Amino acid sequence: MIVDTHCHLADAKFRDDVEAVIARATDAGVAQIISVGAIGPIENDRMTVEIAERHKNIFAAVGVHPHDAKDCTSERIAQLRDLTASKKVVAIGESGLDFHYMHSPREAQEASLRAHLALAKELDLPIVIHCRDAENRLVEIVRETGIPARGGIIHCFTGNSNAAREFLALGFCISFSGIITFKNSAAIREAATIVPDDGVMVETDSPYLAPEPYRGKRNEPAYVTRTLEMLANLRRVDAATLGARVIANAARVFRLAPG
Repeated sequence: MIVDTHCHLADAKFRDDVEAVIARATDAGVAQIISVGAIGPIENDRMTVEIAERHKNIFAAVGVHPHDAKDCTSERIAQLRDLTASKKVVAIGESGLDFHYMHSPREAQEASLRAHLALAKELDLPIVIHCRDAENRLVEIVRETGIPARGGIIHCFTGNSNAAREFLALGFCISFSGIITFKNSAAIREAATIVPDDGVMVETDSPYLAPEPYRGKRNEPAYVTRTLEMLANLRRVDAATLGARVIANAARVFRLAPG
């Protein structure tokens, strides 16, 4: 059994068969799913919450992706706050910084991140963080503002061991995606070995970043088992044992009932 701690079930790539995707995940042993809105307009977050409300073991996170940070107005933050009235919303995000693609100006990304950190603190929810080529600045901002009391998750970690240590020291959990199955992910694989048991998570980020041997195809939550197997191999532990540890970590951070 395993939990997919980050995917995007409301993504257009799942629009025609989301129920079948969820069923395959269940058949593969995925006990719980955290579906993240954040990408695109607020309707994506609303659809994410609606999907979670239809399924007992699916939960939602709502936010504004750093790519769309230029659209993160006070009105948008108010809309996110309204969505958290649903008991199925268990986190704020994904927010963060992406200085690789720079789809939104740096100033807008930083302002959006601060707004999300404040909202997570206000609502006593954990924050889900996206970070690409911006580790140092992200650490600086979180040191200034403080991490929400419920902590947070660095999703789809793409840094090295030094970055992992910085994030762990701040109180974040670190989530690994199918990227660790790629041959060119040596630095990320090394980082995966130094994260303590109580700070490790696993995800698909589907429909993106399908792990080997599905690379290049649409990813889906069922494939989280491939990433779990690789992560367990890197950490030299049994996959079932690691899966149980990840479920316990997700239950703690997101306040989920185990299993």
